[in-house]
Amino acid sequence: MPASVGPPVRATSLELFFDLVFVFAFTQVTGLMTADPTWAGIGSAVLVLAVLWWTWAGYARLTNHVDPEAGVVRILMLAAMGSLVVMTLALPQVFGSSAMVFAVAYLVVRALHVVLLGLAANVDDSWRRSTRTAVPNVLLTSGLLLVAAFVDGQAQITCWALAVVVMSLWPLFGRARGWDVAPTHFVERFGLVILIALGESVVALGAGTSTHELDAPLIAVGLLGFIVVASLWWAYFDWVTIVAEHRLEESAGTERALLARDVYAYLHGLMVVGIVLYALGIEVAVHDPTRHLELPIATAFSGGIALYLLAHVGLRLRIGGGLGRGRPVAAALAVAIIPMATNLSALVTTTALAALSCALIAYEVLRHRDTRAEIRAHRTGDTKPT
Repeated sequence: MPASVGPPVRATSLELFFDLVFVFAFTQVTGLMTADPTWAGIGSAVLVLAVLWWTWAGYARLTNHVDPEAGVVRILMLAAMGSLVVMTLALPQVFGSSAMVFAVAYLVVRALHVVLLGLAANVDDSWRRSTRTAVPNVLLTSGLLLVAAFVDGQAQITCWALAVVVMSLWPLFGRARGWDVAPTHFVERFGLVILIALGESVVALGAGTSTHELDAPLIAVGLLGFIVVASLWWAYFDWVTIVAEHRLEESAGTERALLARDVYAYLHGLMVVGIVLYALGIEVAVHDPTRHLELPIATAFSGGIALYLLAHVGLRLRIGGGLGRGRPVAAALAVAIIPMATNLSALVTTTALAALSCALIAYEVLRHRDTRAEIRAHRTGDTKPT
């Protein structure tokens, strides 16, 4: 049997190895942003991140059903990883001399994904439709990226944007029939990718200090930046992932598939974008704590946190928990910091973001002590923090 349908209970070592490629990829995306921290440069890097995200999400869905270490699947997964490494190596010049290399490597990664879907379909007929619908997606998005390799300027960005639109909208037009989800394994995989993104923020702290003598302002902004990262970790892993998993376990069939699509493929993607944008800001802040941040960088820095928190709000709404108060207010305050950041030093801006993040966590811990205890002790989510 070439493939084994039915995921392992926990993420396998091969899946963890697969995810490590994205540590490299996220670092390269942050590098793209720091190389051109303008609206155009940051926007282009977000397009690249979106392509990487949908590529990863496709494989995460696949290995939720297919044992990645069974038979030929292991070889194909390793081959896909090799192509992902080539994609990542091409990122510094992805809109220049390496555009064709990236596009071809992307085509190989997606083609291997289709082959793996086909192997799954040989064992489980419910995957046949997924295989058929994946082919036009691969052809269309790969074609757009290949065309982008032959043009430049606005035409190139337009091709990339169209490819991302296709990737982002495609799941909305596919029926969820046959796409069951093993909740524990699925939630773990997406939690791990959040950890990878948070890890990139920590790496960005080090990258910003690599060429500077260690002094008090640098230590201060580094510690404050880490406090923000720790708060982002707390905000997700303290209860969000537990409640989301519980809701996934409660649902079944099409309802579960749609919940997995909305909460994980879409909203977790926004969380990752928010974290990577924050990583850009903290790297610049650590590089020069006295610097006044330009508006694009300030928007990425503080706006990334706002986007991350708003994705949490969206998750809460999607699982039927209501709007809440703490995270919407914190997101609004993060947006309000953006214009002020252009007139303040990076150190002061980082201090404000750290204070805001800590205040949010303290509010939720103190106001919802009993609810948090119930969620964490019994893994139930009938009542959630507001």
